[in-house]
Amino acid sequence: MLKTAITGNIGSGKTTVCRIFESLGVPVFYADTEARKLYYDEEVINAVENAFGREVFDDNRQLLRQKLADIVFHDPAALKTLNGIIHPRLILRYTNWLQQRETYPYTLHEAAIIFENGLEKSFDRIINVSCPENIRLERIKKRDNLSDNEIKSRMQWQWPDEKKNKLSDFVIVNDGSRFLIPQIIKIHKELKNEILSS
Repeated sequence: MLKTAITGNIGSGKTTVCRIFESLGVPVFYADTEARKLYYDEEVINAVENAFGREVFDDNRQLLRQKLADIVFHDPAALKTLNGIIHPRLILRYTNWLQQRETYPYTLHEAAIIFENGLEKSFDRIINVSCPENIRLERIKKRDNLSDNEIKSRMQWQWPDEKKNKLSDFVIVNDGSRFLIPQIIKIHKELKNEILSS
């Protein structure tokens, strides 16, 4: 089985692309979704509270995501601390998830910051979903109701597409000018053929 990462900057359309891969029978591990689940784990809650204080939780100890985001997306040290809490546990979840899907030709691990976190060597192949910043900005504003400043504060932690494209094995362009499905089917066939011919 090929462990394939699918990455792309915020607003690039990774989720849409992943849904199409899923319709082709490819299992997808959604790292952000799995990371959100971790915030219900008592051990994680305690670690986050120790690092960032009681104020990032409400009275029921439910995480106030926006409050935590406001801290970590303006402070590199805080972001590193949070990643140190979440990433080891997320990798464990991913490892367990993979073990249950060993019969598939390839799987996808969807995450925005594969390269930024130095995780590229953990995968056999990497797909980048590429989209111009101005289009991403508009998509995020519609989707998340965030201001330009809030969006740009998150974008600044992500590498530009040009850099990610060079380091990726495949690039899917999602700028509205090219159809997604033919691009995805081409990659799907190549990955399956790679396994069959090995």
